[in-house]
Amino acid sequence: MIRLIVAMALLAMASAASAQGTASDSSTQATASDASMQATASEAPAPGMVRKPCEDLRAEIDAKIKNNGVPVFTLDVVDMDAQLAEGKVVGTCDGQTKKIVYKRG
Repeated sequence: MIRLIVAMALLAMASAASAQGTASDSSTQATASDASMQATASEAPAPGMVRKPCEDLRAEIDAKIKNNGVPVFTLDVVDMDAQLAEGKVVGTCDGQTKKIVYKRG
């Protein structure tokens, strides 16, 4: 059941990222242009990857999990190199420098 919920959340995130990439909203385009101009080639995210603040992504994942009917869970933002004793990585943020870990219960 957890795998299904996580898979659905990841699928929804991928769809949202794809839709965001094709959005014609000028403020979104301006933000993307500004960010890409400030980043150097070594800092630029891989094609198709969007640098998203951790709290924004955490809030999106939180809402999706709640919409799937999971009443008790935690989402923790940890450094990318942190070792996990339990939980499942459900997202990465801040230019893949951090990860979001889901724990049910």
